[in-house]
Amino acid sequence: VQLQASGGGLVQAGDSLRLSCAASGSISGIYMVGWFRQAPGKEREFVATITWSGGMISYADSVKGRFIISRDNAENTVYLQMNNLKPEDTAVYYCARKRRFGASFNVWGQGTLVTVSS
Repeated sequence: VQLQASGGGLVQAGDSLRLSCAASGSISGIYMVGWFRQAPGKEREFVATITWSGGMISYADSVKGRFIISRDNAENTVYLQMNNLKPEDTAVYYCARKRRFGASFNVWGQGTLVTVSS
């Protein structure tokens, strides 16, 4: 499976942005898709995850109530709707795949840059 992240850009604080993670190849090998981000000078951190079935969703506390993760199985795409963006949300956002429960995220997309100006 390959993952392609897109949708990043430059926005102002309070704006919204939607990221997309398009999966191709062996879609059957996806149990969960996650969004992660890495800000300049910081380690990569978890943002949100969703199972491919859509039954399980989780968010980092820092984005809970502002970000919404969803998936469109027909389009093989996972979305991250980001609302009320803050300057501290500035980062490169990556999507990644987990093949099965308990496994690690082992396939990563190339990342898309989100910059939030104050």
